[in-house]
Amino acid sequence: MSRELSRFKGGMHLPEHKAESTARPIHAAPLPKKLVIPLRQHIGNPAKPVVEVGERVLKGQMVAAADGYISTAVHASSSGIVVAIDLQPVPHISGLPDQCITIETDGRDEWIAHAPLDYQAMAPTDLRMQLRDLGLAGLGGAVFPSAVKLDPGASHACPTLIINGGECEPWITCDDMLMRHRADEILQGVAIMRHLLDSSEILVGIEDNKPDAIAAMQTAAAGVDFPVEVVKVPTRYPAGGAKQMIETLTGKQVPSGKLSTDIGIQVFNVGTAYALARAIHHGEPLISRLVTVTGHVLRPQNFEVLIGTPMHTLITLAGDRDGTTGVLMGGPMMGIPVPDLNVPIVKATNCILVKSADLFPPLPKALPCIRCTRCADACPAELQPQELFRFAKAGDFGRAQEYHLFDCIECGCCSYVCPSHIPLVDFYRYAKSEIWAREKDKRAADLARERHEFRQFRQEREKKEKAEKLAAKAQAARAQAALDQTRRGELAAAPAAKGAAVNEADAKKALIAAALARAQEKKASTAPKNVDQLTPEQLHQIEEIESRRAKIHQLARNPLEPDKKNP
Repeated sequence: MSRELSRFKGGMHLPEHKAESTARPIHAAPLPKKLVIPLRQHIGNPAKPVVEVGERVLKGQMVAAADGYISTAVHASSSGIVVAIDLQPVPHISGLPDQCITIETDGRDEWIAHAPLDYQAMAPTDLRMQLRDLGLAGLGGAVFPSAVKLDPGASHACPTLIINGGECEPWITCDDMLMRHRADEILQGVAIMRHLLDSSEILVGIEDNKPDAIAAMQTAAAGVDFPVEVVKVPTRYPAGGAKQMIETLTGKQVPSGKLSTDIGIQVFNVGTAYALARAIHHGEPLISRLVTVTGHVLRPQNFEVLIGTPMHTLITLAGDRDGTTGVLMGGPMMGIPVPDLNVPIVKATNCILVKSADLFPPLPKALPCIRCTRCADACPAELQPQELFRFAKAGDFGRAQEYHLFDCIECGCCSYVCPSHIPLVDFYRYAKSEIWAREKDKRAADLARERHEFRQFRQEREKKEKAEKLAAKAQAARAQAALDQTRRGELAAAPAAKGAAVNEADAKKALIAAALARAQEKKASTAPKNVDQLTPEQLHQIEEIESRRAKIHQLARNPLEPDKKNP
């Protein structure tokens, strides 16, 4: 039972020009004398060099490590000596140079030690970090780090996995040839993706103008131990866009500003799946890829090319011709002009399209927009290109964002159908770059403001802490002074207190002495006078008193003894 397909809005049929480069087999490009390895070959932070000038490196050795989560490593494509780490021309829409590592090859092509990975025995997080260190990035155009896309997030699963073999842009055939000749390894990579994303539905979407690729993928799918559905999709540009492929195969639309994973779908290019299989089953980092060389050349074909190979090397291999008017990296709809043929092949290079006046006549002079809305009819993202053009031209980037500028996939359909020959996509790219630049400046300004505010906060905090320390020190000094003063007062009062105690004792002694003196005087006053002066009667009374006193004392000593004189 065939799958019911949906139709996305817009799009168009274009002259294909694919047969020119599929008639010849894949050839391996020779090892160049010099490799230029850009550090920024992916979305996110550029890689950070981990080698130095003069150092010998081996094929597959990491020469720059990933810098952060959204980043990936880059590697030496062959053995040789690092001769420079500096700015070099690179294939970029800006035409500006970028940091590169230049390696002078030694001709030995000596590999670093590498071995397969047992991905089923590894923790998913460790496996994704290993893929980041192996330099895996999407080879379908966006070059997004694969380790990030292979993270299902909080849901821990992505039910639907789509392998994109659409390759809808004219002239480009590298994915077609890859599916024809390496379908088994593509599905080996799909098995690893399925393991990491825990996907239950695997769909391979291929445009119906690639019958050989469809047959090869169907044969390979029959030999795997998980269900894979190879689906023929109608040939219509840009059916190979991720969002358009999702809508065609599932009928679902990715909401504006959202990711496909928000609706449970993840999309990978067939080239990415193949590179993943090579990384896991052979331990090979991403150091080469298939590149279509076509257009105004003698022998259009696909080459297996080392990353860093100069583009002019491939054009020479394909047979350069007189009358060349320019070179594009990519196809005629989304490709970017190559400023210098010495620029290197990078991970995003799927095609080198050599132009001529016959194949690509110069565009007529742009005329004012007539508001015909043909661009809106052709837009597969269902935008209003004429309004986006107006806002971008006027520098009204806020309004452009309100009209969903960043949902534009820059497919070029609007520019292709414009009767005024306005290069609409160029205006959209300009607007996006300006918005990104302003956001970058704003982030830098915000960071500077935060740093300034933190500096002020730190200075105020230090000032407050210093004041508190001084206050505490002053209070401690005052307390110590008061304590010292108290101690000095106690020491000064101690002798006086001692003298007072001595005086009090002397007073008591004087009182006791006075009392004793008075007692002596009283006793002396009551004491009997001299015996010679007593009368006989007084003496007799005294004798009687003494006799009775003696008797009383005797009775007190012997109370039971009878009186001998008085029986």
